[in-house]
Amino acid sequence: MKLIVFGATGDVGSRVVTEALARGHDVTAAVRNEAAFAKLPEGIRPVIADATDPAALATAMVSQEMAISALRSPPGREGEIVALTRSILNAASRTGLRVIIVGGAARLHLPNGSPHTVLSDPDFLPENIVPIARASMAQWELCATETSANWTYASPSALLQPGQRLGAFRTGTDTLLVDEAGKSEISMEDFAVALVDEAQSAKFPRAAFTVGY
Repeated sequence: MKLIVFGATGDVGSRVVTEALARGHDVTAAVRNEAAFAKLPEGIRPVIADATDPAALATAMVSQEMAISALRSPPGREGEIVALTRSILNAASRTGLRVIIVGGAARLHLPNGSPHTVLSDPDFLPENIVPIARASMAQWELCATETSANWTYASPSALLQPGQRLGAFRTGTDTLLVDEAGKSEISMEDFAVALVDEAQSAKFPRAAFTVGY
């Protein structure tokens, strides 16, 4: 499969690149500038694409079969992820390319019949995480109302951090996944596995999914 990854040098994007290459896919990395080329592994094709320019993104998507956007916005500018996602969706609509949007857990309903989502529960998130969660919710709402692009929205567990590639996890849709101890977590490595799995299987067209241990 010919796959283009946006945000290919980031925490999640770099792991998606590693996972996709290991499976033998033809991977293109879309980055901001040539300085980022040195961060990319061997065997990947780099391309410069301005994430704020749908036309440039569409040009980068031409001749690809699938796109994964792992774009993030920097601290203090969390809300910019909405505009970046809009550009990705516009480009995907122009090219007819299926795209997986790497999002957040904010939209997920808490388990055990709670009326709250991860974002709406006043006691769930640390205060410093709330701006990111609000931006992720706005990002999800944008995707949910998009009708022209063929998107999939991927939510990690509440805790997403570097770890091991176990290759074993659960998949859900709209409810936060927790383990027997009540923890909601997934390694970035296994999240990347789930993203490439979805790229290959297309189980969630114009829908959202989540993964967790």
